Amino acid sequence: MSFIEHRRAARFALKVPVIIRWRDGANMREARTISQDVSSNGLYFFLPAGIADGTNVEVEMTLATEITRGEPVRVRCLGRIMRCEQEEGAHVGVAAAIRKYEFLSRNDDAPADTKADLVSKS
Repeated sequence: MSFIEHRRAARFALKVPVIIRWRDGANMREARTISQDVSSNGLYFFLPAGIADGTNVEVEMTLATEITRGEPVRVRCLGRIMRCEQEEGAHVGVAAAIRKYEFLSRNDDAPADTKADLVSKS
């Protein structure tokens, strides 16, 4: 069976630190990982356990100077989990679509309750 590519944007093998936040019932969860690839429409990363398809997520990452050709740039993205794939070993590959994003200043950090609102409203 052949694989049909459905991606609308080119993916780049960018391995950058990523923080994922999502609501799990009444609780806010957070995981830290490294991206495997990133595009303008989404990203792929590994976690020890999956997140349910369709879950709204907030993704925060810092793009390094090699990418920005200047200062490192922090980006906060709002998106949705598209799929989880069990990989060999104990990790789950997670694909998240990005629906909107904002660039953060060096000192910009929303309080925890604001972050919860961002995830639940997207």
